[in-house]
Amino acid sequence: MSKEEKTIKDLLTRVKKLEKTVFAENKAKPKLDNKQIFVGATGGLRLLISKGFFDKKRSFGEIKKALADRDYHYSNQAIQTPLNKLSRIGGLLVGLKESGKKAYAKRK
Repeated sequence: MSKEEKTIKDLLTRVKKLEKTVFAENKAKPKLDNKQIFVGATGGLRLLISKGFFDKKRSFGEIKKALADRDYHYSNQAIQTPLNKLSRIGGLLVGLKESGKKAYAKRK
């Protein structure tokens, strides 16, 4: 095998390894010391749930302030969408109407 053929073979092997790594379909989500990573607005809400923040009813304003206190700065819509998803049937939260405003609490 010539030097050029060996170089091409080595390059093809490297490209295959790279493609396998980059385009792997079942990528595991990153973990840090077996702790869940809370990313994005939904992650911020899940962090609040895990810390017991929703053990009592919370208004949207309280939720937005608690997220901001933990450096999760998002628009109202970016927070409202995951709140709606988390308060669907079978979700982690329940949405309650109180005097025309919606409040959220942990589902029992």
